Amino acid sequence: MSTSELLELSVARAAQRIAAGEISAGEYSEAWRGAAAGDELNAYLWRAEDDTGETEGPLGGIPVAVKDIFCTEGVPTTAASRILEGYEPLYTATAVRRLAGAGAEILGKTNMDEFAMGSSNENSAFGPVLNPWDRERVPGGSSGGSAAAVAGGLAPCAIGTDTGGSIRQPAALCGIVGLKPTYGAISRYGMIAFASSLDQCGPLTRDVTDAALLLSALQGRDPCDSTSVGIEGGVEAPRREDLAGLRFAVPSELARDQIDPGVRAVFEGTLERIERLGGEVAEAPLPHAEHGISAYYVIAPAEASSNLARYDGVRYGLREDAGDLVEMYETTRAEGFGDEVKRRIMLGTYALSSGYYEAYYGRAQRVRTKIATDFAAAFADFDFVVTPTSPSVAFRLGEKTDDPLAMYLNDFFTVPMSLAGIPAISIPAGLAAPEGGGAQLPVGFQIAAPAFAEQSLLEAAYALEREIGFDARPGG
Repeated sequence: MSTSELLELSVARAAQRIAAGEISAGEYSEAWRGAAAGDELNAYLWRAEDDTGETEGPLGGIPVAVKDIFCTEGVPTTAASRILEGYEPLYTATAVRRLAGAGAEILGKTNMDEFAMGSSNENSAFGPVLNPWDRERVPGGSSGGSAAAVAGGLAPCAIGTDTGGSIRQPAALCGIVGLKPTYGAISRYGMIAFASSLDQCGPLTRDVTDAALLLSALQGRDPCDSTSVGIEGGVEAPRREDLAGLRFAVPSELARDQIDPGVRAVFEGTLERIERLGGEVAEAPLPHAEHGISAYYVIAPAEASSNLARYDGVRYGLREDAGDLVEMYETTRAEGFGDEVKRRIMLGTYALSSGYYEAYYGRAQRVRTKIATDFAAAFADFDFVVTPTSPSVAFRLGEKTDDPLAMYLNDFFTVPMSLAGIPAISIPAGLAAPEGGGAQLPVGFQIAAPAFAEQSLLEAAYALEREIGFDARPGG
């Protein structure tokens, strides 16, 4: 089989053929290492030189690109920050160990927004990742390196982390599948923390079946993470062919006038596809969802300000010489952290400060509870909630870097699900031209489900994916 044919195989199909002895695991791995070596998107921060030779397990012989926020023993792990430049952990994150236990190998560590803070991958200390559809545009963030690697043919699959949309939004902007599981479905042990009550690992793949395969290997309870519970009954490959008997809610409060016209057209067309497959579509109230962004950008920075206090030049990573201890702390953090990380630390510290805690952090947590209650009420009448994944297609590099508020609004549709802790998946639904004109770019369609209903979510996404038949590729 030629190299190009090997690279075209889905993860599920490649694993089957390796297990059957139809193709060599070494040959398959070598093909992907060669593809990754040709990275012109700045998607990788580190690449493996050899394969592990492992072929046992459901992912036997499959290379996986790993976001550089997962600790990997003996391998540089920076979270795309200068403050961790050169850091090599002494242990490996549970998610990565579980992939290895299923037979997978690390293909490389992917670029990202520093400490997962961003929606464009322009906040990396090692330069922005480029969107394979248009290298003058962003791939989304913070898991932009993972998304660009999969979409650009530099990896067969990848894992990332999602705090407020950081798997789903880059998946949408790069035209691939991105799944944020229920909070607690996958262990966070060994994931460098941003906002501990929101961070969740998940897969980025070319199709829904591959997402299910990776989720099956990743999920499960971990004694090293007291918040992990796994998914009862596990996860199987989806098989559903229609949506008969299923009800899909479109939130009336998530204003459609905030969506670019091209994205809106693709979204409305996808709703029609749902109805053609036998599903029922209706509006449902989520009265507090529109306040999700406001609550998120209090809660997440507050937790980040606490989590990032450990980076002080004493224990690991960068240390700047100074006259005394306090000056060393200040100089190290000033030199090591980027502007967006500093901004969020300051916001979070302010929100948690005496006299402001209840006015900001306490109120944001109450809004979070209201959003979770709204979803629970919607799921009493509907099986799923659907929205566009992102209000626009990929925007140009530098277009929003000077306007943090405009950047934050890219997560308008993804943040409510993160605050509620429920699973959501983005699948490519079509192409649309950016506002102002230009070549067509991918549009993502988001489906959310009740907590731990990943199997039902995957089944619905699989049926809709087949109906959409999205087969466009960058440069195609």
